[in-house]
Amino acid sequence: MKDLTLYESIILLAILRLKDNAYGVTIREKIEDIARRSLSYGTLYSYLDQIHRKGYVSKSIGKPSPERGGRRKIFYTLTPDGAEALKTAYKLQKVIWAEMAK
Repeated sequence: MKDLTLYESIILLAILRLKDNAYGVTIREKIEDIARRSLSYGTLYSYLDQIHRKGYVSKSIGKPSPERGGRRKIFYTLTPDGAEALKTAYKLQKVIWAEMAK
C-alpha cells in the first residue's frame, strides 16, 4: 500500500463522510468544509481517477436526471483498501505531530 498525499487523504475523508451522496459537486463542497481549500473540478477528477486506479474508491453511475440535462452522476464509495489507507495516513500524521511536540 502506498502512502496517501494530503489531497488524497482529504478526498477519501470527504467520500467517507458523504456516504451514498459522494459525487463531484458534493465531494468538492465537503473538501471546502473539511480543509478550507478549494479544488478545481479538473484537479478533483484527476485525483478521483488516481485513487480509483489505486483501488481506494469504487465508482457507480446513477440514473439520468432532467435537472442535469439527462446526464448521469458518478458516485464514489470508499473501498476497504481505501479505508485502510486512510487509517494508515492518520496514524502516520499522529506520529509526525507527536515528534513535532518533542
